[in-house]
Amino acid sequence: MLRRKPTRLELKLDDIDEFESVRKELESRKKQRDEVDVVGVATAGEMGGATGGGSDAKTREQMINERIGYKPHPKPNTLPSLFGNLQF
Repeated sequence: MLRRKPTRLELKLDDIDEFESVRKELESRKKQRDEVDVVGVATAGEMGGATGGGSDAKTREQMINERIGYKPHPKPNTLPSLFGNLQF
């Protein structure tokens, strides 16, 4: 026997209250995380200024790659890799 999908949803006051409490909790977590990130960037910026500016971009790129799980493999700069498999 086939059943019909519900034609309407009822939103109760309890549901709205629960949604508001969860939303406030998520916002507070986000604010705390942002505050920690701001403090972390400030300390990393102080350390980066003392070590030098040239390697800062490289280490930042590596940190981003590690965070997202990307592990790039360097490509060899040989003739076949530059032009493909061209045979004469």
